[in-house]
Amino acid sequence: MSKELPICPAEKALSIISSKWSLYIIKELVDKNMRFNELIKTLGVSQKVLTENLKKLEENNVIDRKVFPVIPPKVEYSLTEFGKTLIPVLDTLHEWGETL
Repeated sequence: MSKELPICPAEKALSIISSKWSLYIIKELVDKNMRFNELIKTLGVSQKVLTENLKKLEENNVIDRKVFPVIPPKVEYSLTEFGKTLIPVLDTLHEWGETL
């Protein structure tokens, strides 16, 4: 009988940002807030894939989704303070990746 291993903190972190698109979304939101269609246009991703990734990032408090009470509806995405703590981590991963 195998014993279940405890979840490693690094494993939890990677589960949040492991999607290719999650990294690109975070990168785009580092310097500015963006609307849904801006992200689609900038990333060249499908609506379905973007929606799935945005939901996951929002559920994990990495991004914030702000809905403005206007018609037509306006929704804007930004990094949360918690999400901004990923910036130096991703910078380090980027630097490490350049050495490969």
